[in-house]
Parts: sequence; structure tokens; C-alpha cells
Amino acid sequence: MKTRFRSAGEIRVGVIGYGASFNIARHHLNEMKRAGMTPVAVADIDPTRLPVAKADFPEVETYASATEMLARSPVDLVAICTPHHVHAPLAIECLEAGRHVVTEKPFAITTQECDAMIAAARRHRRVLSTYHNRHWDGWIMQAVEKIRAGLIGEVVRIEAHSCQYACPRAWWRSSKSISGGILYDWGAHFLEYALQILSGNMVEVTGFAHRGFWAAQTPYGDDTNEDELCALVRFDSGQWLTLFMSSIDSRARKGMLEVTGTRGSLIIQPETWEAICQEDGCRVVRSGPVPAGQSWQYYQNVVDHLVKGEPLVITPEYARRPIHIMDLAGQSAALGRSMPVVYP
Repeated sequence: MKTRFRSAGEIRVGVIGYGASFNIARHHLNEMKRAGMTPVAVADIDPTRLPVAKADFPEVETYASATEMLARSPVDLVAICTPHHVHAPLAIECLEAGRHVVTEKPFAITTQECDAMIAAARRHRRVLSTYHNRHWDGWIMQAVEKIRAGLIGEVVRIEAHSCQYACPRAWWRSSKSISGGILYDWGAHFLEYALQILSGNMVEVTGFAHRGFWAAQTPYGDDTNEDELCALVRFDSGQWLTLFMSSIDSRARKGMLEVTGTRGSLIIQPETWEAICQEDGCRVVRSGPVPAGQSWQYYQNVVDHLVKGEPLVITPEYARRPIHIMDLAGQSAALGRSMPVVYP
């Protein structure tokens, strides 16, 4: 398989996993087409999903497994759209078969899995990335710009949160062994946002968790995700980050990220931005609309990397950082002590 292509149209693409949840695989193929690539293959172990894929993309060939697709299809780049716990083994299988790989986020569940994936990509000299398309969300791009312009002074800390009071749904995302835990869905995005803002290297991660409240009310029992988990990350810059995800929190919290600086705080949320600043000795509240996102830039960057050799924005090493935080937070909560960071 090629490592460099003359045009986007030469890059033959496919997906593994065509599940109905959020139509993620359909979205990937459409975004790949938008970037000029050519869909050729879909693999899914559920035979009922293959006719759906064929109806959506009549030009693709369908396969009953990833292994069959890799053996019979000329696909160059594979997007893995499966439950989280099989991202790593499927990615390694594809890389060893000479294919370039994009995984849905989260990249994987453990740091060890990330290391194995990165080693396989290096060994076979293939591109490996994860679908952090929200790197280009309008609200985070705007926040980065305003913070760099000095709106809230020097950044001190970030609190990222998603809290509600609700029993986990009866689906695989509520299983810790399959999903990775309560942090691994939106938490992966929140950490990716925060790491665009904070400077310095990560030093240690501390986790605090509560489990078991919802266990009897879900089909997963003791394997149900944590009721809540808090990760605290310390940076050598003196900054810190908290990620707080809860299904037992009845309080209303504003926004998704709250960035506190020496002159004020910026609340990051999808529809509007809000900053509470100290200006000339007065408390001033400023707000405004959030620009549209540019998530299409993700696959455009992948194309430009494969065709023109431009730098890959979401490298596997970059994608490993949020996983490393979530992995260490879980270990810390279980062991009752802070964990040193291996990949700062």
C-alpha cells in the first residue's frame, strides 16, 4: 500500500463498524468524500448493517469482518468506528496489513494500548490518527484566540465538566470494560480542548471516583461506569486542570470548560461565550456568539499529509495525552494515590 499519493481521489477509504449509534461511520465516509477521497469498503460483524451501508454508499464493497476486508479490499485508509475496547486491536491489525488508520475517539482505553498502536504505525511506516474533529470547533478556536489576546490575563486553571443526575443507559457506552469508563466519551473531547490552552508539561494525575450507585439498575452490574470521576492534572507551569464527569450531580453547571485567569474567567459553551473580567477596578461581563466549526479540516489535513506531506495535526502522540490522563485518573482512584505522568 502507498504511503504517498498524487491526489486525494487516489486514496481509497473504508470503515470498520457501521453501527446505528449516531451514524458515525456514515459521517466518516461523507467527510472523507468531502475531502476528495474515494470510499470503497465497509466491514461490520452484524450482517444487518451491511445492506444499510450499501444503501448509503452503493459504490462500496461490504465485508463480514475487518480481517476479510483487509484480505480482499484495496482500501488504503481505514476509519475504525467500533466500541472503544476494540479500537487498539483493530488498529494494530490494519496497520500490520499495511493500511493507514484513523480511530474514532477515544484513541484507545489505556496508555499501553496507545503505545502498542504507535509502535505498530512506526514499524509499518503508516499514518495513525484519531478523529479529534472537535479540535476545530468554533468555540474552542475562538477561546484560544481570545485567551492569547489577553482577555482573562494569564491562565491559572481549567475546570471541564459534564454533570447530570441520570441512570446510565442500557448500551455499551455504560460498560466500563467496553467504554473505558465515565470519562471516555465527552471527557476525551474536553481534555483535547483544555490541552490546546494550557502550557507546560503534565507532572501528575490524581483521580477520585464513586462507583456502585447505579449498578443494580443497569444490565452491566459491577461493570457499570463510575457514578462520577474527577481527574486533577498538575502541570510544571504551575497551572492545573480538573475534569469532572458525574451521573449523580443535581447541580446546574454553566458551559463545558471554565478557564480562570489572573484577570477573569472565560466560560466556553457551544452557543455563546461569556467572560467575567476585572477591568479598571470593575467587574465587567462580556459575551457574544460562537462562530461555526470547521470540523472538515480534520480529513482535509489527513489528505494534505498523505498527498503533500504537510504535518499531521492530530498525531498519535498528541492523541495519547488525553488517554494517558484518563487512564492515570482511573488508576489513581483505584489505588488512592497520585500517579506520575509518563508522557507529559
